[in-house]
Amino acid sequence: MKLIIGLGNPGKQYEFTRHNAGFLMVDYFANENNFEIKKFKNRALTAETNISGEKVIFVKPQTFMNLSGESVREIVNFYKADTKDILVIYDDISLPLGRLRIRAKGTDGGHNGIKNIIYQLKTDEFPRVKIGVSGNGDKPLVDYVLGAFSKSELEVLKEIAKINMDIIKTFVEYDVTVAMNKFNSTNLSKE
Repeated sequence: MKLIIGLGNPGKQYEFTRHNAGFLMVDYFANENNFEIKKFKNRALTAETNISGEKVIFVKPQTFMNLSGESVREIVNFYKADTKDILVIYDDISLPLGRLRIRAKGTDGGHNGIKNIIYQLKTDEFPRVKIGVSGNGDKPLVDYVLGAFSKSELEVLKEIAKINMDIIKTFVEYDVTVAMNKFNSTNLSKE
C-alpha cells in the first residue's frame, strides 16, 4: 500500500494558489483516472484506488499547510504505513515553474508544511516531489505563495501534472529511486 499526499490549504479562496500545487497535482491525477478525493478521514480528504494491483490512498490534509503533519501523522498511523511508502507532493519556491525535483529524504528547505510533517513523523526520511512555483521574487513570500497562478502559469502546471502522473505510477510500481532517475531532469521552465 502507498500513500500519495498532496499539500495545500483547504477552501475555495486558496484553490489555485501556488501553495496548493500539491493539491492540484493529486486532483489532476484523480480527475484523469475518474475518481474524487472527497472522503473525510483523519482530518484529510482521501480516496482509495488501485494502481497496477497496488492499493493507493490519495490524501489532501485539511489542517492548513503549516499543520499538515498533524493530519499526515494520523493517516500514516491509521494505515500503519512505512514512511518509505508515502509520497508527499508540494510547492517549492526555490525551483522555477516548470521544474520538479524528487527526493527520497531531506530537510524542510524552509517549507512549513514539510517542517511540520518532519516534526510529527519524527523523521525526514520520506519520499517527496517538489513542484517549482517561483517566478516573481518582488512580492513578500507569504503574498507570493498565497497568490493565484496566472492562466499561462496554469498551462505550465498542467504539463507538470501530466508528468507527475507518471511519477506517481513509477513510485507505486517501483520506488522513489527509479522515479528520481527517470524524472529529475524534467525542465519545462524558461529559466
